[in-house]
Amino acid sequence: MEPTSQIIVALDCDSRAAADSIVERLGEECRFYKVGLELLTAVGPDFIKHLVAQGKEVFLDLKLFEIPNSVAGAVRAAGALGVAMVTVHSMGGVGIMSAAVDAARDFPDLRVLALTVVTSMTDGDLADIGIGDSMQEQVLRLAQLAAKAGCHGLIASPQDVAALRSVLGADGLIVTPGVALPGESSGEHARSGTPRAAIAAGASHVVVGRTVTRATDPAAAWRLVRADLGS
Repeated sequence: MEPTSQIIVALDCDSRAAADSIVERLGEECRFYKVGLELLTAVGPDFIKHLVAQGKEVFLDLKLFEIPNSVAGAVRAAGALGVAMVTVHSMGGVGIMSAAVDAARDFPDLRVLALTVVTSMTDGDLADIGIGDSMQEQVLRLAQLAAKAGCHGLIASPQDVAALRSVLGADGLIVTPGVALPGESSGEHARSGTPRAAIAAGASHVVVGRTVTRATDPAAAWRLVRADLGS
């Protein structure tokens, strides 16, 4: 895959003006954007339609975790918006993930990705919610459930990618948040890594946020990420 297509910029913004500014400054170079709960709640779905109309791909990161019928409805709504990827939480089990995959069948270009464990969590956090297994064991268990449900790929930390590639095989998508350039802070991500390391381990895409969006020159920062991938 071409490195340019592997970089997803996270528009973790609280206003349409802020998001529009980043997209404008990145111009034609950036093809793929993540829209999460903050931006979707702040500005609504029209912004997603705007991105799609510009020829951008959209990763709609909703982490859906609801009864199967509600999840299916949300996935159909995402497909109608023209997004390329939508996320469902694997902790919901096979029933919820299968409902998402079934709903996506009407949209051939829509991929359902299962979140394993959010990248801010640690073994201690798992213990707090009654899960005695290690992070690696929990991630692998949930990845296997996602594969059983027919999900097109996974959301996982850079540190989990190598182990998950064997679960998904060569064709499954692995999208990795929690990446930062060497020497930069990983922010709230407890299980982080560099873009190059994530791709080398087998990730199909990396999600970059403040590395680009809070840079003085976002386009220059985006090019540094591309360079880190070896392009």
